[in-house]
Amino acid sequence: MAGHSKWANIKHRKAAQDNKRAKVFTRAIKEITIAARDGGGELDTNPSLRLAVQNAKGANMPKDTIERAIKKGTGGEGANLVEITFEGYASNGIAVFVEATTDNNNRTVASVRSIFNKYGGNLGTNGSLGFLFERKGIFTLKKETIETEDLEELEMELIDFGLEELTAFEDEVIIQTSFDEYGKMQSQLDDKNCIVSNAELQRIPVDTTTLRLEDGQKVMKLIDKMEEDDDVNAVYHNLEITEELINSL
Repeated sequence: MAGHSKWANIKHRKAAQDNKRAKVFTRAIKEITIAARDGGGELDTNPSLRLAVQNAKGANMPKDTIERAIKKGTGGEGANLVEITFEGYASNGIAVFVEATTDNNNRTVASVRSIFNKYGGNLGTNGSLGFLFERKGIFTLKKETIETEDLEELEMELIDFGLEELTAFEDEVIIQTSFDEYGKMQSQLDDKNCIVSNAELQRIPVDTTTLRLEDGQKVMKLIDKMEEDDDVNAVYHNLEITEELINSL
């Protein structure tokens, strides 16, 4: 997959999430709750919680909301939350990988299947699409916190910590690592006092498929509806996000 295409997909996904502020908060609360439930409520001794809180702050979540989510996790309220995945196809053979967190598996399965069916897709068997995606660590840094002339130096420094790609946009810098080097990169960015607005593991398509505009719009409708579901955290796909498609949405 071409680099431009990959970053277009990542940027479009991030912009879509940013436009759904309530959904971003819902996801962040679940991540904090699960991290606190599984590893305790202290940021210094729970790296998963520290990362979840960092992402919540990057989304401008109020401090009291973060604290309530931590207390919810340590108090046992998040005991029923489980993370599940779904794999299926949208129309024209576009692969769709869904990550969700739920306290009611039957509800979530029914909802995800319904969206696939309603918008011309079908829910498949887990494990059938794994080869079409690679898990990558994606870090988003605010560009204003990095001197432009230091970007090349930063890139050279981070190669030893698993850097695969560093791409600068107008207002942010996106860093990609392999799945195995994700924790190492997180630690290094912390040590360098880099301000990371978001860090997460994403499923990046190995290749993408370009569709006619009308067909692409149909696929995006399914993806948008899936992302609106309260239990869904992330939706990944291998549709090529073209400028024409972005401008039509």
